[in-house]
Amino acid sequence: MTVQRAAAQRNRRGRRPSTSAIELEHAAFELFERNGFDATTVEDIAAAVGITKRTFFRYFDSKNDVVWGDFSEQLRVMRERFARCPADQPIMDAVRTVVVDFNRFDAAALPRHCQRMRLILTVPALQAHSTLRYREWRDVVAEFAATRLGVSPRDLIPQALGYSALGVAIAAYDTWLAIPGTDLPATLDRALRGLASGFAHAE
Repeated sequence: MTVQRAAAQRNRRGRRPSTSAIELEHAAFELFERNGFDATTVEDIAAAVGITKRTFFRYFDSKNDVVWGDFSEQLRVMRERFARCPADQPIMDAVRTVVVDFNRFDAAALPRHCQRMRLILTVPALQAHSTLRYREWRDVVAEFAATRLGVSPRDLIPQALGYSALGVAIAAYDTWLAIPGTDLPATLDRALRGLASGFAHAE
């Protein structure tokens, strides 16, 4: 018996070497691309990396959560960027700067991000789940605006700003996905400048 074969048998008898959320996400996205989101099961994703369904749930609460990745960590970074905005920077300028910066990706990461956003924005099964994530995103913007205005994040203006910024960002993403070669940060910047001006100078 070869060393490699003996090691393989030990691995089959013992626990699989540890996986990671990133490894699961990569396997899931490959399956989504090949088989479609609806046809891919949690069991399929787990099997692709050699783990059990039970182990999958140590990393993600559901198949839907895989699509969003480590969104909570991303929102933490977004809050940090808002916290670093100069105190004298107008609110809308700060929102535009942070949201645009938050959506900058290097060239290698863009294809996966494109796949992620296409799923989020087009798969009906993800829409209800996306509503929860959208609220978390809006809350980050509303909290920043409320801090600047000295009011509650649940007050009208912070909430209106959160909803408006989200709507504009989704519109920018729709354009980015629909028109190949569109520059995402530039599109977001243009859309958010339009929001800040009340679209008075929209082209």
